[in-house]
Amino acid sequence: MASIPSEFPAAPSLASQPLGLGPRFSLSRVREQAIRLILLGCALASILTTVGIIYVLLSETIFAIPPNEAFFQLVSPWHFFTDTRWTPQFSDRHFGILPLLCGTFLVAGIAAVIGLPIGLAGSIYLSEYASPRTRNLVKPILEVLAGIPTVVFGYFALVFVTPYALRPVFTGLFGWDVQVFNAASAGIVVGIMIIPIVSSLSEDALRAVPQALREAAYALGSSKYHVSTRVVVPAALSGVLASFLLAISRAVGETMAVSIAAGQTPVLTLNPLRSVETMTAYIVNVSFGDKPHQSLDFKALFAVAMTLFVMTLVMNILSHLVMRRFRETYQ
Repeated sequence: MASIPSEFPAAPSLASQPLGLGPRFSLSRVREQAIRLILLGCALASILTTVGIIYVLLSETIFAIPPNEAFFQLVSPWHFFTDTRWTPQFSDRHFGILPLLCGTFLVAGIAAVIGLPIGLAGSIYLSEYASPRTRNLVKPILEVLAGIPTVVFGYFALVFVTPYALRPVFTGLFGWDVQVFNAASAGIVVGIMIIPIVSSLSEDALRAVPQALREAAYALGSSKYHVSTRVVVPAALSGVLASFLLAISRAVGETMAVSIAAGQTPVLTLNPLRSVETMTAYIVNVSFGDKPHQSLDFKALFAVAMTLFVMTLVMNILSHLVMRRFRETYQ
């Protein structure tokens, strides 16, 4: 083997390194490990919170610690999910959650009919039609709309939507009775509330579509409308559908606006002009009351909360499955 020429200096040994490098290196490693543990704790906080919520709900509804009894040990799950009457405070008690489910889906359905198309149309305008100056002006306004307290929307539905929008139309033109508290006004304001969610998430999905797809469609002679509706929206379908499902979950879980505007009448009806009660409204009303701890009425609150938790969890899982199913990958 050829020997190394003597003009090349030998590499310095570790012993010749400055003595202060070791402590500084150790301090840097300790600092990095501390930061890593702090970030790990922040990531686990949400998981531990979810586990705690699930434990509380299960301990009050299914697996109670003796001598206490869980809700479904006192009330049959079959009657809970099939009975059409919800009267836990009357002498003739009925714990059928169908009226609360009906009121919840009625309000959420009206909100979806109003909020989803408007939010999608707004996102298409901001992504494809609006100039950068207009986009920078309109998008912060939508974000401000998302920051308005929900109790303000509830009173807006009570003092404006019902007397000045619903009654002149349905009572004045058709002669239909519009109650003061009704599902339509609650659904309208909740639909307005979910517009920023749909618009913001859908716009991010639309803007993520590569510009090459738009240019290819324009090269084939397509108009801006056809490019937006037949190229860009299908390419961003996973993000758009995910925003829809998240917005519906938001509508299902809305509390204050619905409890103020929809009323407190648990009835099994599809008439949006009548007073209804949602699951979240019932939870709020019972929480503000004076129900004895470990009473059956108190346990019913956790049963309703467990049902609502499972519903929103299923919707979130569906949103993730939709994103994985329809996700498009571009180079």
